[in-house]
Amino acid sequence: MNGDWLLRGRDGRLSVYQLSGEAVLCRAEREPGGPWTAPRTVGGDQKLHPVLAVGQGADGYAHLVSWRPTVKGESGLVHSTHFRPRLSALDWNPLGHPLKKGERTGTPAVAVDAQGRAHVFVPDGQGGVRLLMQKEKGGWGPWRDLKGENVRDGLAAVTGESGRVELYAAVPDGLLHWRQEEPGAEPVLTESLQAPVRPGTLYALATSPDSTTVYYTSTSGDLCAWRPGGKPATLLPAAGSGPVSAVRCTLDGHDCTLLAQRSASGRVAFAAYPTELEPAGAWWTESGPRLPVDATVSLTTDEDDRVVAATLSASTGQLLLTRRKDEPGLALQAWRQV
Repeated sequence: MNGDWLLRGRDGRLSVYQLSGEAVLCRAEREPGGPWTAPRTVGGDQKLHPVLAVGQGADGYAHLVSWRPTVKGESGLVHSTHFRPRLSALDWNPLGHPLKKGERTGTPAVAVDAQGRAHVFVPDGQGGVRLLMQKEKGGWGPWRDLKGENVRDGLAAVTGESGRVELYAAVPDGLLHWRQEEPGAEPVLTESLQAPVRPGTLYALATSPDSTTVYYTSTSGDLCAWRPGGKPATLLPAAGSGPVSAVRCTLDGHDCTLLAQRSASGRVAFAAYPTELEPAGAWWTESGPRLPVDATVSLTTDEDDRVVAATLSASTGQLLLTRRKDEPGLALQAWRQV
C-alpha cells in the first residue's frame, strides 16, 4: 500500500484500509475511541489487483486508487471516495490507463489539494511520471506527462500546508521533486538531489507553512531527511528495511515529528525530534510484540490529538493498535488487537 492507511475521518473516528485478495477492506471505530466494526468491502464487487494508494484531504475524505484487470493482458486504474468511515464508499470509478492501454505501469500515489481535488500520480513504465487531476466540479482532466527520467516505483505524494500538491520520486542517482506553483496548476519538476537512495523507502510529510520533508533510507542504511532548497540530513540508522511512517504532534508543548518503522527485530521502533531540527538528533525506542515480516506501520492523531499507531499484516490480517498515554513524554498504552 502507498500512503497512510490509518486515517482520522471528519467525524473523529479512525479507520483502516487493507488489501484482501482481490478487494479492499475498511474497518472503522463505531465511535471515537470505541469498538471497531468488522471489515467491509470498499467500492463494490470490482475485482482488483493487490495494490492500493490512499490519500486524504483537509475535508477528511479518503481517496483510494487501485489497478483492476480489464481485458487479457491489460489493466486500468480505478478511484473511490470514502466520505465518512462508517458510510459506504463510492463504487470504483474507472480512470483509464496513463498510456491509454496496457498492463500496470507502477504503484500509484494520491494527494488531495486544499480544494478537495485528488491528484493521482503513477510511474508510466517509460521512466517518467503521469498525472491525472480531479476537477473541482467533478470529473477528471486529461492524463499529463510530468516527464522525469529513470523514475523508480514507490512515489511519495504530499500536500503542503499551503494546500498545494508535491511529489517525490527516487531515481538511480537520487531524488526528484515536483511542486505546484499555483492551486490547480500542473506540478513542475523544480529540483533534483544527488544522493544514494534506496528505492521503496520514501515517505513525505508537510512540516512547515513553506516546506515538506521527504524521508528516505540511504544505500548505507541511514535514515535521511531532505527539504528542497536545502541539503539532506542524516537522522539515525534506519531501524528496518521498509519506509517509515511519520506524523507531526505536540510532545510536552513542542512541535515534534514522530517516526515509526518495523525494526529488524520485528517490533515497532519509534523516534521523535523537534520538527525540521534534524541536528537535534533522534533515537529509536522499540515497542510491542514481534510482527510478521510483511507488517507495516501507520501513524495518525485522534480527535484529542493523541498519537495513534497501528500495525497491519497482509498475510495474517492482524491489526494492532496503541495510543499515547495522557502523561508527559511518549508513553504508549499496551498494544491491543482490533
